[in-house]
Amino acid sequence: MSALLGRIGDFAFRRRGLVVSIWALVLIAVVGGATLAGGRLDDRFTVPGAESQHALDTLSETAPDAAGSNAQIVFTAPEGHLITEAPYRAAIQRTLETAGTAPGAIGVTTPQQAGAVSPDQRTAIGVVHFDGDRSKVTDTAREAVQHSITPARDAGLDVSVGGSMYGIGQMSPGIIEVLGLAVAVLVLVITFGSLLAAGMPILSALFGIAVTVGGLIALSATVPVSSTALTLALMLGLAVGIDYALFILSRHRSQLAAGLTPRESARRSNETAGSAVVFAGTTVIIALAALSVIGIPFLTTMGLAASGAVLIAVLVALTLLPALAGFAGHRLAPRPGSRTHRRITGTGDIENASPQRESTGARWARLVTARPVVTVVAVVGALMLLALPVASLRTSLPDNGSAAVGSGERQAYDTIAEKFGPGFDGPLVVVVDAADGDPHAAATAAAAMRTLPDVAYVAAPQPTQRAGQSLIMVVPASAPESQQTADLVHAIRDEVSTRVPDAKLAVTGDTAVTTDVSQRLSASLLPFLAIVVGLSLVLLVVVFRSIAVPVKAALSFLLSVAAALGATVAVFQWGWAAELLGVAKVGPVVSFLPIILVGVLFGLAMDYEVFLVSGIREEWLRRKDSEAPGRATAAIIEGARHNARVVTAAATIMVAVFASFVSTEDALVKPIAFALAVGVLVDAFAVRLTLVPAVLALLGRAAWWLPGRLDRVLPTLNVEGPQQVSPPRVPPRTPPRTSSPDGVPAASTR
Repeated sequence: MSALLGRIGDFAFRRRGLVVSIWALVLIAVVGGATLAGGRLDDRFTVPGAESQHALDTLSETAPDAAGSNAQIVFTAPEGHLITEAPYRAAIQRTLETAGTAPGAIGVTTPQQAGAVSPDQRTAIGVVHFDGDRSKVTDTAREAVQHSITPARDAGLDVSVGGSMYGIGQMSPGIIEVLGLAVAVLVLVITFGSLLAAGMPILSALFGIAVTVGGLIALSATVPVSSTALTLALMLGLAVGIDYALFILSRHRSQLAAGLTPRESARRSNETAGSAVVFAGTTVIIALAALSVIGIPFLTTMGLAASGAVLIAVLVALTLLPALAGFAGHRLAPRPGSRTHRRITGTGDIENASPQRESTGARWARLVTARPVVTVVAVVGALMLLALPVASLRTSLPDNGSAAVGSGERQAYDTIAEKFGPGFDGPLVVVVDAADGDPHAAATAAAAMRTLPDVAYVAAPQPTQRAGQSLIMVVPASAPESQQTADLVHAIRDEVSTRVPDAKLAVTGDTAVTTDVSQRLSASLLPFLAIVVGLSLVLLVVVFRSIAVPVKAALSFLLSVAAALGATVAVFQWGWAAELLGVAKVGPVVSFLPIILVGVLFGLAMDYEVFLVSGIREEWLRRKDSEAPGRATAAIIEGARHNARVVTAAATIMVAVFASFVSTEDALVKPIAFALAVGVLVDAFAVRLTLVPAVLALLGRAAWWLPGRLDRVLPTLNVEGPQQVSPPRVPPRTPPRTSSPDGVPAASTR
């Protein structure tokens, strides 16, 4: 594989104009396709095969009003007045009549028809029903509903609009995301000591993101693409795009400093760092694509969209980056005598090196390996403490109660909860199909449901367009995301069904769908985690020819996931620092966050593991003839000297990008971004740069043991590429003002 990547890098360098032109045409094509296709983002949550989803699909034919989305218009009379007063009744009627003319509206339910007048007679709810789910409600329709409330407000009523036509998962990028990119630029400038070198990873990553976003928007015209999937692809594509370019460009500059020509360095960079990028990117892609086996379309879209972003980031790093390096030529090389040049080319006897002359990475590795037992106990103890909140993890899907404070849908949600009870925000819809058309079956089922715990109200059965079918609205006494409401869903399915043997009962509605989604995701988490950990073990055994290193990597990955998830529970479920981070509502964690965290963090953890440990293994093999007792520690310190700086920069950029998305008010994106930022922070700095060197120091020679029989049957996958066969050629301090053999001016060396 490394030879093929080397040829790709050589071709991209030589034919740089052609490669850049091809990528430019690809970008023009996807942007043009996105513009012409006219796609729309689809934020539906569906659970194929679940009882709630099957019932919802049935109601779309027999009771469109109940199956489609709706707008809830909440009217509240001023203090000292009743909502039933004549002027207010007339204003409410005019508002609902106007709202009922919105595009896609198929009916209106007045407060009197729904019995939705609060006990204090000050608040009432009118409902406008739309044909189809939320994805089919246009912005024009939403604007029409908003404009319709003018008569009610003019009459002195306090009016807010909510309902299922508003969805969580619609993020608007802000200035903080730009600051995250600015942090990445600053880190790259510090890492490379060159504005030119710092700009290339940013440029290539932004190019890849433009292709990814354009492609997803174009695809949204034919396949469902959610706004959350688009945001995850943007977030992950930007982070890995910068990191992959950073890894390859760091190797390229090191080789230029050692005297290689730009063309030869571009080839070798693809062979070595490019091989590691392919391995790291492949693990992320496989883990994210595996989300599709869970069988939830929303999650499948997220996984495939993010996988596509990572794939494009890998392709850009392996092709566009060498082409850009070709245009830069010798200018990417550190200026001879500069601090960056001395750091890159510095060598010495690690065993006897002066701490003052060592790099920060080498000094840190020396520190953590000096007392490896203390390091391991301290790091593992701290991460287990951070992971403790996981024991109380509860999951759900966010609703309008998680919308931004002050938004219309949040005001409507809170008013309904205050005036009618929390369960009114998430009523259950029970579909009763009497086998023989028995008119009493629905009434029997309603009576049985009134005896269940946590039931606030059971409406009278309403017939649908199908003979023998009725709908019953059940209002729980608890909030939609509470465990009591989930228990009520299961109680209706398990207990009430047995009391009406001649009828089929199905529980649906947004709350029941959320319950089914959470249940399926919870059941899928452990198998998915087992697949991911098993995959890491197999891949790392092949890469490092070791048993201990993969086992250590898998166990430390589980620590990183547990710590990140624990911190997320503490903030978003327990409420620690929630106000500081702008969390709109404290409650259960987003249902699919644990699986997304496992899939993404797995790939990133393997990324850092490969880049750090491969350098240590390379030093270990180079010292294989040494019998010095400090051989293992010396290899760890020397490997850290070469790679810790790059891993630190990559992780810092990753954390900055993810953390910038925590500022969004999107209730889906915020916790995912927080969990990923904490996960990368913990995995890179606490695990890979601290725990891993300490464990390797404890294991010593045993870290690199592999049974001979297994070694013979395993395929060879060398992510470091072929060994250099020629000694490095140190360039002169002042390059001659002539052109290089590649036709690139060599006079402006940095």
